[in-house]
Amino acid sequence: MSNSCRLLCGFLMSFVGWIGIIIATSTNDWVLSCTYGSHSCRNMDDLETKGLWTECVISTALYHCIPLNQVRRIPAYIQACRVLMVSASLLGLPALALLLLAMPCVKVSQETEGTKHRRAVQGGLIILVISLCGMVSTVWFPIGKLDGLMSFGFSLYAGWVGSALCFFAGSVMVCCSKDHSPSENPESRHYYSNPDGVTSTGPSENPETRYYYSNHDGVTSSGTSENQETRFYYSNHDGVTSYGPAKNSHAKSEHV
Repeated sequence: MSNSCRLLCGFLMSFVGWIGIIIATSTNDWVLSCTYGSHSCRNMDDLETKGLWTECVISTALYHCIPLNQVRRIPAYIQACRVLMVSASLLGLPALALLLLAMPCVKVSQETEGTKHRRAVQGGLIILVISLCGMVSTVWFPIGKLDGLMSFGFSLYAGWVGSALCFFAGSVMVCCSKDHSPSENPESRHYYSNPDGVTSTGPSENPETRYYYSNHDGVTSSGTSENQETRFYYSNHDGVTSYGPAKNSHAKSEHV
């Protein structure tokens, strides 16, 4: 139950964080700047907003945006931030698909718990990559626009929140996810033999409760018993005595 809650919380946080990354990528209110000084711009109500794709001038009588489509004139930090944010937005689709398929309520053919665990870890690693891309972009962009910087826009805050949620969700999926696939315990085995006297082993659900039986060659084997207290004893034609589970605890011995 706790693992299911972790998977659900990780998926929801990853989804919300991914939405925050998309909002930051698609909007242009990253930083607010002023070329005349903060005091003069506030008096004239003349500000500039800049994002990944456009640069806008906002005043009481004018709202004009200039698209940043001239690649050669765009600063290198803006181009790098574009690549990182677009990559983070695209990586969210396979990451969320892996996390969704790792949910206990989603069954795909005859997959095991180990397969779901690997999907959860893979999805968590991709979410961590998304978080890293978002953090680098949202920190690097305002540093590259220090001249005349007045404040941060809501797009930058959305990127910070989304990156933080993705980082926390990815850490939960990678570090706290447990593999509940059945593992073979060398102490929990039952032993059996075929008519040729070849002994084989297999897992036992409870190592404390075993039963023993023998073949015609006198080779004794053991296996699990549903109740350790209720056993019966029997012997084969060669006189080898064995015991196994009995439906009634009073039936202690029986000769074959």
